[in-house]
Amino acid sequence: MKTKYIAFGLLCSGLLLTTSCSSFLDEDPRSGVTLGAYYKDAAQAVENIRSLYRMGAPVRYGQAGSAYIGPTASINSMLTGYFSNSYEGQELITMYARQLTRQQNTRIVSNTMNTIWNDSYRAINIANGAIKHIPEISMDVNEQKRLIAEAKFFRAFNLFYLVKTFGDIPLTTEPYEAFDGDMAPFFLSRTAAAQVYELIEEDLKEAVEVLPAAMFTDNGYRLTKYVAAMALSNVYLQQSKYADAAVYAKIVTTSPHALTQHSDLHMGSAYNKLRTEDLIPEVIYSYEFDETISTSGSWPTYAFSSSATAVFDKYAIFERVYGPTNRFLNVYDEDDLRIQPNQFFHWEYTHPINGRKWTSDVAGVWYFHDENAVVNTGRGTKDWNIYRYAEALLIAAEAIAESEGVTAEAAGYLAEIKARADMDGKDVASYTAELQGLSAEEFVKEVWRERLRELPLEFKMWDDCVRTRMFPVVSATEKGRIDFVPLIGAQNGAGATFRESDLLWPISMDELQRNPELTPTEGYQY
Repeated sequence: MKTKYIAFGLLCSGLLLTTSCSSFLDEDPRSGVTLGAYYKDAAQAVENIRSLYRMGAPVRYGQAGSAYIGPTASINSMLTGYFSNSYEGQELITMYARQLTRQQNTRIVSNTMNTIWNDSYRAINIANGAIKHIPEISMDVNEQKRLIAEAKFFRAFNLFYLVKTFGDIPLTTEPYEAFDGDMAPFFLSRTAAAQVYELIEEDLKEAVEVLPAAMFTDNGYRLTKYVAAMALSNVYLQQSKYADAAVYAKIVTTSPHALTQHSDLHMGSAYNKLRTEDLIPEVIYSYEFDETISTSGSWPTYAFSSSATAVFDKYAIFERVYGPTNRFLNVYDEDDLRIQPNQFFHWEYTHPINGRKWTSDVAGVWYFHDENAVVNTGRGTKDWNIYRYAEALLIAAEAIAESEGVTAEAAGYLAEIKARADMDGKDVASYTAELQGLSAEEFVKEVWRERLRELPLEFKMWDDCVRTRMFPVVSATEKGRIDFVPLIGAQNGAGATFRESDLLWPISMDELQRNPELTPTEGYQY
């Protein structure tokens, strides 16, 4: 039985907002109320921390609230030119991202940037309030420490998303409480990204030490030591701090988490289990959905193109909002299981009840497919995986190779990913021996290739381009061939050329007008 932790608790004041809601359906806006008023007892503390699970950065990955554009994090992959949105004529930000023309269209881009900025800072402010006020509450000491650690995780996770998106950002560890008419505390200038990362690392280290050593799905869907360690290894990798990334990735690789294994190479494959099952050890951290409290929104409709409206009657709109180009699919060798139909992608589907058939000459994303939702209920329930064990193996492999060389351990981690995708039965030991023969440089590039093949649907691709400053050139003719060239000056998959200003999104025009201490993002037309 799946135990849900979905909750809509008290939403304390945001960066420029002092409102609260007492339940999911019963909103009770308030202004001029001090944040400390919402931390009078343990129950209030729990509800406020619960609200952070469904606010800010986790929403960027997991929430599919629109039928026409995917979760915000998906837009980053459009920058590579290897993915597109079939509705980009309406959802212009996806077109500007793919064509690398955001700089001339700052006003349109600003609408989405406002959402990212406001939601993340709202979550950070709640976390700051929790860190300040929960120690004042008379309650069980262990639960008190755990709640503070959860607040620090979410503060760090939101700051991490912001610093990757905008670069230097305002940083504060004090909550904004009752508004007294003085706007000065709200006007913060940008803080150097390196200083922001220092706080992120500090927060996540404490979370690793305090949170329980359990799997997320076995822990009532509450944060664990392994979620925090995974996030911290990701943070270190993004900064090229490889030795530190290896330390925390290995906390995960030595945990009870494990790769999902195949029952067969068809619907019983590991990739289909990841698509359909929530309670599996590969899941490190996920965004929850539930049939009654919070469904998965439009996720199931993203698996098909618009012609699927003639096949299904449970959803009125289907759009290929995150569609891979045919060229991108050449990242896979022909005998890679992940490129076979009904693994990560698909090109046809027959409705099991009415017999109607959907076909497409471009790939739909089978990984998004929720059959019970599109066929029976119209209500998706599959959780969205934000971190899974496969990514921990890839981080560990790269980080060890960069800091220690191509050891048997590093090769073994990468070999696990390769062997699972191998349709011909080549095992982990064989891959490990083969990979140990690579130079460190070639081994790391092979890790990058496997990240492209294993994680293309989880919106990690652009982060890799930025952190490595390299761009993957996928062969248009030779399956499985991927070369890497310097990012700046390279052409993306849509033929647009990368500039330095493409590395960051702009702070919105509205935010610049609100806060005179902020400076515009370089390279954007305001």
